[in-house]
Amino acid sequence: MAIRWFSRSKLPIFALVFLRGLTRRPIRDVPLPVTSTITGFQPDSSRPIWGFRLYHDGRPRGPLWRSRKAIGKEALFVIQGLKRFKEDEEKLGKFMKSHVSRLLKLDMLAVLGELERQEEVALAVKIFRLIRKQDWYKPDVYIYKDLIIALARSKKMDDAMKLWESMREENLFPDSQTYTEVIRGFLRYGSPSDAMNVYEDMKKSPEPPDELPFRILLKGLLPHPLLRNRVKQDFEELFPDQHVFDPPEEIFSLR
Repeated sequence: MAIRWFSRSKLPIFALVFLRGLTRRPIRDVPLPVTSTITGFQPDSSRPIWGFRLYHDGRPRGPLWRSRKAIGKEALFVIQGLKRFKEDEEKLGKFMKSHVSRLLKLDMLAVLGELERQEEVALAVKIFRLIRKQDWYKPDVYIYKDLIIALARSKKMDDAMKLWESMREENLFPDSQTYTEVIRGFLRYGSPSDAMNVYEDMKKSPEPPDELPFRILLKGLLPHPLLRNRVKQDFEELFPDQHVFDPPEEIFSLR
């Protein structure tokens, strides 16, 4: 009778699946999912339970979800306050002394990372300067890298190079991605000479260079054939098996 009633009703389909599972196997015979006592082994959550199959609900999983959850209430309050007072230097300074300077290490680093993610790079620079004054601070190339790349993508090249100099003073070397973004930033900024200075510094780096910064320079220096030929010669020596595309000179007015 129950089955006939369910079949005539317009209840969601999952009710029929549930009832079908009950008729095939009694509830008391189905073991409930339990946490395994064997190290490294857990039940397979993809298997059906009582006629149901567990599906992904669309929410993020893994480190990304945990990292967003790791930002505490105090850190979120500080981020909102910094953004609220960023146009008023006096209020911003008071807020940083009263709230930001009292943050714990992990909260302060979380504030820095979140400001970079939201492209609030000017505020991120202020937080980093405060971090460098903390007793627990140790030179970290990855902190420099993320902040320099964020500044370069925002075309704040003066601030990026100030951090670049500070990084070198702390005996830290940028990686290929940092070189790439800074070179690209200077080319967008309309300063090929500064891009070449970074390029010369890259050639002295202990880390072997990648192709990408060379190709960005070769493309960005099309209006500057002398500089481009110098980069092209270095590229062919370092990567003899790779091909460099030279567009027709008349297209780019290089005659």
